[in-house]
Amino acid sequence: MIFSRKRAGAGRHSRDERTTEVLDEGTGESTPALVRGPYDISEIDDEVQRLDLGSLRIPAVAEVEVRVQADPQGVIQQVVLVNGDNALQLGVFAAPRSEGIWDEVREEIRQSLLRDGATAQEVDGEYGPELHAQVSTPDGPTHLRFVGVDGPRWMVRGVFQGPVAVDPAKAGPLAECLDGLVVDRGQEAKPVREPLPLRLPREMADQADAEAGSASAASESRQV
Repeated sequence: MIFSRKRAGAGRHSRDERTTEVLDEGTGESTPALVRGPYDISEIDDEVQRLDLGSLRIPAVAEVEVRVQADPQGVIQQVVLVNGDNALQLGVFAAPRSEGIWDEVREEIRQSLLRDGATAQEVDGEYGPELHAQVSTPDGPTHLRFVGVDGPRWMVRGVFQGPVAVDPAKAGPLAECLDGLVVDRGQEAKPVREPLPLRLPREMADQADAEAGSASAASESRQV
């Protein structure tokens, strides 16, 4: 299923890295201001149009398709943002209140890649420590770039694929999506690293049901 919206116009590893100082000309005092996401829902009060997938709210960015794979109950198994030859797979997970988990998760990913015969290198990137890998596929070697952002009781993991995995400067609209991403963690206690629940919006679920019904009817018609 593909959800696509177009409009005109339009992390960090610790919370300190997400802020900059803004000068109030009236008082002469400077205060910290958020400059990029992903954000916690408690940090956001804007008019940006976002696709509500439950725990993740993805900004509508021109030329970016949001592709989701969901089960019959509408529970999302996979979210991938696509822009031309580039893609960004997103996941969001529960984390403890006291500390981030990206360091541990990144090392586990690295070890798993090495066991599978892939190459993996840690790089200091724009979102903090990243993992750059090259894996073998039936179509030949494929580059992947893993980024992680620790938030309050959550962690967002992103996997860039395509030319952007080698050259982050090509992220363009995908970076805009990641930087405008909002996480709604909820208050329910969850095991650390458990994926936070993602669900299709009602209009997308209804569309999926209609498409499934049409496909079933067409199949029955061919069998008669």
